[in-house]
Amino acid sequence: MTTTDDDLWIRRFHPAPDAGARLVCLPHAGGSASYYHPVSAALSPAIDVLAVQYPGRQDRRAEPCVENIEELADGIVGALRPWTDRPFALFGHSMGAVLGFEVTRRLEREDIAPLMLFASGRRAPSTRRAESVHLRDDDGLVAELKRLNGTDSSVLADEELLRMVLPATRSDYRAIETYAGDPGAVLNTPITVLTGDNDPKTTLDEARAWSGHTTGEFEMRVYPGGHFFLTRHARRINAELTRFFAERKSLI
Repeated sequence: MTTTDDDLWIRRFHPAPDAGARLVCLPHAGGSASYYHPVSAALSPAIDVLAVQYPGRQDRRAEPCVENIEELADGIVGALRPWTDRPFALFGHSMGAVLGFEVTRRLEREDIAPLMLFASGRRAPSTRRAESVHLRDDDGLVAELKRLNGTDSSVLADEELLRMVLPATRSDYRAIETYAGDPGAVLNTPITVLTGDNDPKTTLDEARAWSGHTTGEFEMRVYPGGHFFLTRHARRINAELTRFFAERKSLI
């Protein structure tokens, strides 16, 4: 059996072939497709949820990591094209939000228009911070993971598991911290921003700046919590995603 690009990049935990629309989920730095398994379980079978698996982790651990956002976006678009045969939205958290933005830019050039980009836990591409977490030693990188509180405590407590995930995490941090992009880039796709009110990685003003990156509708939703507020508010966010697609049944 031949392995195709979408077999490598796309995980479909709960296939919903009869669903009228899809949600494409992009993980955070150091994250993997399995982070969105609960989202897939919650939205299926009404929505066909696809989770992107970046190289260098879990079942792709033997592959070299990609340390460039543009290259990652190109790979995702190539794998995603066969799945754009029905209406879809993109949901990305942290680094995944920037990837969602770059993937959407590329799709729009091909006249493929997502219903929405959900940009979660990330400041707008037009904002800048000097960050160098990827240059820290392993202990410094682990300290950052603990600060953000998004990594399973069982992984942080297991030295062998921790050493397995650190290379991909460092590579992802290098990709997102060296990302320059085009600060003036604008989508036609509407953008909904989700952000925590106490996120050390994103201020409310930095999140609101996403409004300058779309000619379509813009909405910002603020939740109590830090960088991984979406874990704490998973049930509420899943309900909001379900409602989003239900309100667009005429387009599906």
